[in-house]
Amino acid sequence: MISKNSSLSRVTAAGMLVAIGIVFGDIGTSPLYVMKAATAINSGYDTDYIIGIVSCVIWTLTLQTTVKYVLIALRADNNGEGGILALYALLRRIPRKWLYVVAAVGAAALIADGVITPAITVTSAVEGLRAVVPEVKVCPIVLVIISGIFLMQQAGTKRIGHLFGPFMFIWFAMLGVLGAINILEGVSILKAFNPWYAIRLLLDSPEWFMIMGAVFLCTTGAEALYSDLGHCGRKNIAFSWIYVKAMLILNYLGQGAWLISVGAEDVSENPFFAIMPHWFTVVGVMMSTGAAIIASQALLSGSFTIFSEAFSLGLWPKLKVKYPSREKGQLYIPAVNYALLAGCLLTVAIFQDSSHMEAAYGLAITVTMLMTTVLLALWLRSKGVPLMLCMAFVVVFVTVEGLFFAANLFKFVHGGWYSILIAGVVAFVMVVWHKSSSLRADYLQFRSFDDCKNMITAIKHDSTIPKYASNLIYFSHSRVRNQIEDKIVYSIVNKQPKRADHYWFVNIETDDSPDTLEYDVDIIEEQTIYYVTMRLGFREQPKVSVYLRQIVEDLVASGSLDLLSSYPSLRSRGIAGDFRFIILHRIFSPSSNCSRKSTVMMRLYEFLRFIGVSDQSALGLDTSVVTFETVPLIINTENGRRIVRVSDF
Repeated sequence: MISKNSSLSRVTAAGMLVAIGIVFGDIGTSPLYVMKAATAINSGYDTDYIIGIVSCVIWTLTLQTTVKYVLIALRADNNGEGGILALYALLRRIPRKWLYVVAAVGAAALIADGVITPAITVTSAVEGLRAVVPEVKVCPIVLVIISGIFLMQQAGTKRIGHLFGPFMFIWFAMLGVLGAINILEGVSILKAFNPWYAIRLLLDSPEWFMIMGAVFLCTTGAEALYSDLGHCGRKNIAFSWIYVKAMLILNYLGQGAWLISVGAEDVSENPFFAIMPHWFTVVGVMMSTGAAIIASQALLSGSFTIFSEAFSLGLWPKLKVKYPSREKGQLYIPAVNYALLAGCLLTVAIFQDSSHMEAAYGLAITVTMLMTTVLLALWLRSKGVPLMLCMAFVVVFVTVEGLFFAANLFKFVHGGWYSILIAGVVAFVMVVWHKSSSLRADYLQFRSFDDCKNMITAIKHDSTIPKYASNLIYFSHSRVRNQIEDKIVYSIVNKQPKRADHYWFVNIETDDSPDTLEYDVDIIEEQTIYYVTMRLGFREQPKVSVYLRQIVEDLVASGSLDLLSSYPSLRSRGIAGDFRFIILHRIFSPSSNCSRKSTVMMRLYEFLRFIGVSDQSALGLDTSVVTFETVPLIINTENGRRIVRVSDF
């Protein structure tokens, strides 16, 4: 949570430098391929065409990035955190069951963007070497660079992360200077500030949908800008965007002016590298490659954050998370890292060069933007914004993004299928996991503690039952503190009577705020039964053994718990009792009496469960004593044949 006194809530030079380094990498590398893609649509372009293209870019950056994301979306923060899943966390209490589908589809499309962006940015940068060494083999170099980017994730970026800001500041300065010195080559390009040229181009050009598909590439990093809100703070991002946008526009103007000056017949190379002095090309390629690496790093960090939030919000099976450094937001998910690496390498192998990758790029991210628009409209309404203004917001941005989506659909058969396939698979897993998890929760049955606490207490004092543990811990899904799952009672009483000194029932609630770390304790039976509720923010990892030890320390200090072992030989020496965790896995039987749809969802849940890590690892119990027990999820099964006796006793 960003407090009012936090450095992230104030505009500082250091904060803006950090924002430039980690927020604008994706959008900051778009000049590498936007104008190249736009001129490839019309090889016989004229001056008005180029002015119209640059005008489209300027006003797309203004309307889509500045207005929607910088001025509106950045205000929709969840205790300082941004991104489509943080926005969903703000809204998921709204009684609309379809909201999780919107969030899942948007997040999945953003993951697909994270697969393609490193490939296209690094490839576009390395292709600049062809201006110096025409016969250079680009793909092997790109594969090595991309592999290096992903392999370095396990060590974190703390050592080099502080260089990102200065490097990207210089990168944007380079963009601005190169653009400015070329504007004089065709000063008519300044007409691009007039939006009429953009409108006329789209109205008069039969290939307007292809033009919009190319222009959209200039704003693909806007969603990543919103996702990085928690790393830099709204004001630092907003003020640094002024500098970034100015430098981007200067570069686009310079590329446009150069294209006007040389004419369509003489264009045979990427305008981005063509506006550089020949002696500067190698430096430009090195700078471009560095910017592409930083952009890829930012998207990777964003992908890790998305998955971390997803399984905390019940949208993905739990995955193993590592923390390579103490830096804020520095987390590493090995499974995600290597899956994205495989996707990026496959992208390069399939499409070979940036021109072909452009066809796969942009379609998925338009889906994310549309989903964000829907959630932002609901957020605006929840904040008391008049209904008419909310409707106007939806109409404007759904129209704009809908046109971009329609334009990008043209790319589907040329490569857009690739990003949609990735997004579709991820969205399918998210939706199915959330739906099946909710369905399983509906089948849980509960009992009041008033009905079973006497039985549990009796077992504690029954010396004929072998002691199972000094402290026995179960995980409860009950939202009502005076209730417990009947399967837990069954485990304690029926499956094997489990005598213990203390029985702990722990309920873990995911809070809509990202950094919540709180607990409550209800003492159901003094010195015997404790019900613990842990409220963890959706970015906090459930290190249950650590948190429970802290809770026990608080209870011992308050005199509410006698932790010493009940074994005389240990108690006399002041040794605390042991702890044993019981994890119940509820098995679904295909013979259960439930609908065909529910049966399919239950089976899919069992299949998807193997994507994630074990419950022991997910709950932070790797070094604890854990026992797993299986119990039936649903008791009422279909009546089968009864076995028949054939002989007397």
